[in-house]
Amino acid sequence: MLQVGDPLADAVIVEFDELGRSARTALQRGLAKGRASVPDVPPAVDALLAHAETVPGWVSSELLDDGDRTSLAVPPHWRSLAFSGGSLAHTYSSPAIAKLLVGTGRLTSTAPRRLAETGLWNASAILPGGLRRGAPGFVQTVQVRLLHARVRASAMAHGWDADRWGVPINQADIARTWLDFTVVPFTFLEGVGYQLTPEEESGLYRYWWYIGHLLGLDEEFFLDIEDHARAGELLDLLDSTTAPPDENSRALVGALFDAAAEALAAVPESPMGAPGWRDLLNALAGRYHGEAAGPLGIPDSPVTAVLPLLAAGEARARHYQAQVPGAVQHAVEDGTLAVQGLVAALSGDSTVYQDHATAAP
Repeated sequence: MLQVGDPLADAVIVEFDELGRSARTALQRGLAKGRASVPDVPPAVDALLAHAETVPGWVSSELLDDGDRTSLAVPPHWRSLAFSGGSLAHTYSSPAIAKLLVGTGRLTSTAPRRLAETGLWNASAILPGGLRRGAPGFVQTVQVRLLHARVRASAMAHGWDADRWGVPINQADIARTWLDFTVVPFTFLEGVGYQLTPEEESGLYRYWWYIGHLLGLDEEFFLDIEDHARAGELLDLLDSTTAPPDENSRALVGALFDAAAEALAAVPESPMGAPGWRDLLNALAGRYHGEAAGPLGIPDSPVTAVLPLLAAGEARARHYQAQVPGAVQHAVEDGTLAVQGLVAALSGDSTVYQDHATAAP
């Protein structure tokens, strides 16, 4: 799988470069309005739209209507910390992925925008109805898939060493990223006492099965994963084949943590400034990444010693939530409102994945 990309999306990029605006317009209309709305659709675009529109039998209508309830129930500040300190930091720990991202010349210098763009996609995808055909989460997930294909084509055209690194953003990389938004953030949150029930774990993975499908990930990677134990086995396998973090990884993580701390401090009624959030992020990320924290450039934190107190408090809150009728539903509703607000705040400008789906290279 290190040598396998995404044939459907890769063919669309070739078609974009051959046919120009007409192919890009057909794709955008097809994503928003449906494949049937596009007359004379180019064959590669048509094949990708057909794949995206075909909802597998293992996806229930109720699941799509509910959204990712497990993620929506997480308090916004914990979700932000797990997203940056767990999900993205683990993604960047792969030197092959980090090399691609630094090679764009954008992530270290414009980390706040990249953090916001990834957060916008994630937020749009987990909202109730967000993955329905034509909904923002559906559209943006396919656009992320095409961004992967564009980066893959560009890197290969500029001398990428596939024998050494594998095909850029190969199937193993996509599987690793899928895990970075499922098992990684919630294992990160376990460090602060936020434990999931078996039902919550199962709901999380079943929802993300469909996101994996839309991202072009081979079903063999995810269809037997319904809990952290199975996901952790796959994550350990992928990590065992990944080289240690390098200078690109450290540059990305440093820029990411600075941007995340500033974003958390800018939230109305934030209890502390950016330095305080950065110390907490360093402590949590250091605990989660363990021996990899040093190679990732994550420094020791003065608040590490208080993490057990935070974890005890959060564990009590989760216990209380489980005992009170309607408390979980209330948390999901509050989380949904918060995520909807985030989407509204971030939706003004075009994003890099939207640009790659609609504009010339």
